[in-house]
Amino acid sequence: MPELVDNKTVFTLLEVSRSIQKTIADRYKSLYWIKAEMNKLNHYSHSGHCYPELLEKKEGKVVAEMRSILWKMDYQRINKQFKEVLGEPLREGITMLFQAGISYDPLYGFSLKIVDIDPTFVLGELEKEKKESIKKLQEEGIFDANRRLPFPLIPKRLAIISVETSKGLSDFFKIIDGNPWGYKIEYTLFPALLQGDKSISSIIKQLEVIADRLENFDAVAIIRGGGGDVGLSSYNNYFLSKAIAIFPIPVLTGIGHSTNETVSEMVAYKNAITPSELADFLLQKFHNFAIPVDQAQERIVRAVRRTFDDESAKLKHIISAISWNSKTRLLKDKSLINNLQNHLIRHSRQKIKENQSQLQHIERILGIVNPIHILKRGFSIVRIDGKSVHKLDQVEVGSQLVIQLEDGKLISKVIQKEEQNGK
Repeated sequence: MPELVDNKTVFTLLEVSRSIQKTIADRYKSLYWIKAEMNKLNHYSHSGHCYPELLEKKEGKVVAEMRSILWKMDYQRINKQFKEVLGEPLREGITMLFQAGISYDPLYGFSLKIVDIDPTFVLGELEKEKKESIKKLQEEGIFDANRRLPFPLIPKRLAIISVETSKGLSDFFKIIDGNPWGYKIEYTLFPALLQGDKSISSIIKQLEVIADRLENFDAVAIIRGGGGDVGLSSYNNYFLSKAIAIFPIPVLTGIGHSTNETVSEMVAYKNAITPSELADFLLQKFHNFAIPVDQAQERIVRAVRRTFDDESAKLKHIISAISWNSKTRLLKDKSLINNLQNHLIRHSRQKIKENQSQLQHIERILGIVNPIHILKRGFSIVRIDGKSVHKLDQVEVGSQLVIQLEDGKLISKVIQKEEQNGK
């Protein structure tokens, strides 16, 4: 009961708290569906309980904030539903629709007791943000900006935005560094967060760092491991997508998922489903350069051989003509024959000298395109029955391949054929 002090009615703090508690309990007896952003989950492993921090933003500013409670049993049930529907557990940094009771405790204050969260609503919010980002980029005329950039003939210098411990990055390096053709790609790692709200500013910051060193790189690759749609929600963000779309050199993405394509992947020059597929795309660019070089070498060799054959035939014809004319003239005028022979000898020597000069020139060309020099640059030549192979339809499963390297040959057998897709 309140006390009377100097003609003033005085309540204790506990009395006020209990009065508030009773008023709220009488007023809010039902459960309510509430929409809010979960800023932090605050899951405590020793107890299993969660104490999520909830907030609402308008135009980037926090307009409401409240604490909540998610007891262990409810958390485990909701977490299981999230894994089944979204492919990943409940996590912070999402806008969610949850059912909660409203309560007040004299000791712990006001809070919301969460009893259920709708995982399908989270998917809807992600799709809504995705559509809004696409619309803005299209209205600004920059949605296709990065994809319209020219791609380097050989992408030898790569800036990589990733986490050093990422399994996806490890798979990428394994394919690039271990490619059997010896293609060399120089890469520089720019570490960044790749998941959650903080990943947006982290990736954008590294893009700005790379932009200051643009002359050192041919392309940028954003690489991460797999994840569900919620974990990839940051890649639908308008500001991150815009930074990729307007970047002055091609941006490649390999963020490891096969579900709906994010906006960042849509605006990138090339989107690969996995980091491994992205590595194959880059190696194919080297193949596309190496095959025409190999074909040009074969054409030059064939042309040189034809030239040798033509010149040899001409020399044989000249010799035959000299022999026939000499015998005929000899019967008529021996003196005239001697003069003709001298003239023909001089002519033959001159012709031989000219042909020798041409042959020396051809030898120099052959030296330039010598396959050994090409092999030393990391290329190899694949042949079947002595003929070079440069298309997939030239090879059948079970065919025996001879692979010419710089210092020898490899004999291999085709056990599988795979078509490569890529620009």
